[in-house]
Amino acid sequence: MRMIGSMRLIVFVLLVLGAMPAARAQDAASLQKRIEVQLNAASPGTRFGVVVTDPDGRELIAINPEGRFIPASNTKMFTTAAAFMTLSGLDQPDVDGGTTVALQGKDVILKGFGDARMSSAADCTVDCLATLADAVAAKTKRVRNIIGDAALWPDVRWSPGMSWNNVAERSGTGIAALSLDSNELPLTVKPSYAGMLPIVAFSSDYFTIENQATTIARGPNTLDVKRLPFERRVILFGKIAVGEAPEKIALGIDDPAHYAAWQLAALLKARGVRVKGEIRSRYKEEGPLPPSVIAEACPKMGCRKFDPPPIILARLTPPPLADDIKVINKVSQNLHADLLARRLGGADGKGLDGGLAAIEIMLAKAGVLRTAYDFADGSGMSTYNRVAPRGAVTFLRWVAAQAWGAAWRVTLPIGGVDGTIARRFKGTTLEGRIFAKTGGLNATAALSGYMIAKSGRELTFSLFANDMPAGTRAQPIMDAALIAIADAN
Repeated sequence: MRMIGSMRLIVFVLLVLGAMPAARAQDAASLQKRIEVQLNAASPGTRFGVVVTDPDGRELIAINPEGRFIPASNTKMFTTAAAFMTLSGLDQPDVDGGTTVALQGKDVILKGFGDARMSSAADCTVDCLATLADAVAAKTKRVRNIIGDAALWPDVRWSPGMSWNNVAERSGTGIAALSLDSNELPLTVKPSYAGMLPIVAFSSDYFTIENQATTIARGPNTLDVKRLPFERRVILFGKIAVGEAPEKIALGIDDPAHYAAWQLAALLKARGVRVKGEIRSRYKEEGPLPPSVIAEACPKMGCRKFDPPPIILARLTPPPLADDIKVINKVSQNLHADLLARRLGGADGKGLDGGLAAIEIMLAKAGVLRTAYDFADGSGMSTYNRVAPRGAVTFLRWVAAQAWGAAWRVTLPIGGVDGTIARRFKGTTLEGRIFAKTGGLNATAALSGYMIAKSGRELTFSLFANDMPAGTRAQPIMDAALIAIADAN
């Protein structure tokens, strides 16, 4: 009788175990259906792609997994991970990126090597343009031209596929090997009285501000700026309401090397150095130049025939690149990401093309299908970029297994805690338990990374929304879907 009872127990256990995979499959199908219903509540025309995997790599959700989506700033995940894989000494001072100042005859040469953080702020203590000005002032009190040299890479100040209307502000500022103050200038606008011009505060005369804005009795605020590429006249337009807090607008700079040289000239004059010549910039043209062009251009650029080789007076040492990678991912800093992408190309001067090649090498190692992505920049401002959710999740799972994966992961924003998702997921299962990179562009939203489900299991996910109609948002629906997935797992 005991043997018969034992056999019945074994048969029962086997039946239960046999039913578990089917039950799991049924639960997964039910969850996917619920998520599809949630996403379908978005505005008509919105296109979603979602993949979520469990710790073993099994797909819990797969909606349009091979679809190709504009990733926006999700692009920064790939750029920063490639930096961890490709560049050495990320946690050490950035000796390779530091800007130099040199004398070439009577000309001052300010040469950039890709540092994104050099500052001209009065309270600067590290990586300061003033340090270079001090070095020149200690050597001479009379110079000819001030030349900003950004010729380290080919001159691709705006990556292919970036919208020109972004050029006027920080999101579309020029990208160059010589950069200063993140290549942006702050403009502050305060309301005055209804019907009157607002009050404009601008501490620089690098740009001319034409105030065409209006103060109104009540909102909404609609302030904006416009500027044609390479012009230094900025038109402020739109409205700001009485009683509203001052609005800050960061103006983008099209000729970063010239701006850096311009600021250096001002610092030199303040130190009693007489600048007799011009303020110039120079960039590296794409492809080799014919000798006739070089001969014609050289006098204009200050490279006179009998000038001696440049004598380097000082070189800055920026903080570790790992610190800047954290800034790139946490606050989604476009310029810094695009400069990092160019640095991935190495010291051979390939610039953006070299950086994109390094990202492609990384994704091949990660096992991501070549059809799952295309990149044209390092920040995500390009509308030419494409990523498939399944490819993104394959990449994220590969990163987690790398020796540097944990160091990279801490650079991601944390839901309800910091970065670009500090105000999202508060009071939910995912507060403090989702670590993900955001992305936002015209008609585009993205969020990809890792989340800890209600059960304590870690899930890897990628969620894209594209083609949202004007005036609509997909982010609340995306967040609700991720919370539902976390609660169900």
